[in-house]
This record gives sequence, C-alpha cells and structure tokens, in this order.
Amino acid sequence: MLDAFQNRDASFDGVFYTGVRTTGIFCRPTCPAKKPLERNIEFFPTAQEALFAGYRPCKRCHPLEASDAPPEWVRPLLARIENEPERRWRDRDLSEMGLHPDRVRRWFKQQHDMTFQAYSRARRLSIALGQIQLGSKVATAALDSGYDSLSGFNSAVIKSRGQSPSTVDASKEVIINRLSTPLGQMIACASEDSLLLLEFVDRRMIEKQLERVTSWTGSLLVPGENAILRELEAELAAYFAGTLSEFKVPLQTTGTPFQEIVWAQLQKIPYGSTVSYADLARDIDKPTAVRAVANANGHNRIAIIIPCHRVIGADGTLTGYGGGLWRKRRLLDIESNQLSLGPGF
Repeated sequence: MLDAFQNRDASFDGVFYTGVRTTGIFCRPTCPAKKPLERNIEFFPTAQEALFAGYRPCKRCHPLEASDAPPEWVRPLLARIENEPERRWRDRDLSEMGLHPDRVRRWFKQQHDMTFQAYSRARRLSIALGQIQLGSKVATAALDSGYDSLSGFNSAVIKSRGQSPSTVDASKEVIINRLSTPLGQMIACASEDSLLLLEFVDRRMIEKQLERVTSWTGSLLVPGENAILRELEAELAAYFAGTLSEFKVPLQTTGTPFQEIVWAQLQKIPYGSTVSYADLARDIDKPTAVRAVANANGHNRIAIIIPCHRVIGADGTLTGYGGGLWRKRRLLDIESNQLSLGPGF
C-alpha cells in the first residue's frame, strides 16, 4: 500500500485510503498532493473507517465521491452526446464548449479505449442500424443518423461488421459500457433482453472475453446504455450497499455444456456461503472433475452475479479470482455482513 500510494497507482483506487496524521486528512492512493513522510501516514480499508478515526476527506482527490465518476469538466459534453447522439462532432465544437480537443481525446481513450471521435462514430452507427432493424430504408437511416453520404455509411458498416447494411442483422447489436463500483470500474455488455458480460476492467482475460461475446453473438459492440444495463447498475448499487442478496437482471450464458452446468451450480450457492472446488464438483455429480470445475469457474464471464467468488480452497483459503484476491475478500465480507460499500465508498 505504501508503494502504491507513493507512486499514485490508479489500480489501487478504492482498495484502501491513506490518513495523514499531520494534517488530519485522508486521501485516495492517486491523490496529486505532495506525499507525506511514511511515519505520518496510516491506511484504512474503507472511507468510513477513515472518517470514524477522525480524518477529514481531502479536497483535492475527493475520496467520498465514486472513484470513477466523470470529472465535472466533461459532464456537459456527455449530456450533449446523450441528447444529440447523431451529431457529427468537430474539434471546433468542443472548443466552443470551452473544452480542449486533446484533453477530451485523452479522457475518452482512457475511459473507453477509443478516441472521442471513434466513440461518436460508434453511437451514430448504432442509431442507424437500429432504424434499419425497425424497417427504415438504408439511405434514410444513414442520413438521419448524421452520415453525409450513403457510401460513407456503407463503408462504416462493412468495416465494423464485414457485411453491407442491407444484409446486417441489427438485432445482434450489443451495448457495451463501463460501470463505476466501489471496487473499481467494470465492463458490461448487454443485448436488448439479457446481460452477456460483467467483468472488472483490469482482469487479465477481459480482451479474450469480449472476443468470445462478439464471436458467439456475431455482434457489433456499441458504446451506450439500455434497459438491461440500467437495471444492472441499480442492482449493483444495492448489492454493494448490502441491501440486495439476489440479482434479477436476466442473463445469457453461452459456453460448453460442462461450463454451463458449472455456472448454473454457482448460482445455487447461497448468499453469504462458500463452497470448495471439490464441493462444487460433487454437487454436479462429477467428483473427480475438480480441475475442470476450477477451469470453468475461471471462464465465467459474469462476475458477482454468477458468484464464482464464493468458491474457495478446500482448506478455507482464498484462491484464484480473475478480479484479484483482494476483491474476492471484499465481496465475501459484504455477503457476510462484515462490510457495506455504499455510494462513494
């Protein structure tokens, strides 16, 4: 923690908080303020504990705010994008809003792994494909969605889908978005009727998992939001606040027959309970398949809701979790009513 704090390691944001004895203030690991001497700091697992120890929240890094909330300067732009998703944005438009185009570009690259222009193009493409699905002519959908020409729209669709707009199945569009949680940002993918993926953004296999979603659905991943993602966000907030023990958001799990059996069994593990890999193998009548069960557990694409974090070692130790063992411990603590991570904590 000392190393992470001194190096402002963003991957530890939300993992711990640092109290500075000489100032009476507590901070995030990423706080830009000058670092105090080691002897003058102490660490806390939650913001609540830092508050109860008598520390005040830092006014520079705002540790009581959601760690991944958009900064104030970009919020007006995000609102404009939602209100005008078909708009073709230029650098001069950003400048007229008092925003520097390079700053906007860097923020979208960091948050969405694409530039602002690429994000805007993906939103326009999503709208056009949706109109085609509802019966609009290709040319009408293209022009109504902000494309200057039908040829430009054709090129965009072929580049992203490998087929022409007239043959594309817009019902295969999958919405992808990032969600802020007290344990860090997560990536979620959802169709119009089910959740397909929920993973922490720093998970090692995240790129492979996204590839699997696009492969089995034949879909285009389009940034945005839909009813499923809104339902998911509300349920996650209640879960981290310690007020929800059973998720209702519909899921679509696609894997090998064995994987699907394991994932179904995972969902039967009661909230607040844990089982071993051997227990899980016995529960599916495959007592000798412990290694295969562990492998299927590791390929779970829907973290938290399909609770692979409830599987532990035979000796009670925490083992193997793609989101990191510290997150596994936090999740189990929440479910055993030892910890509540409400909004901003």
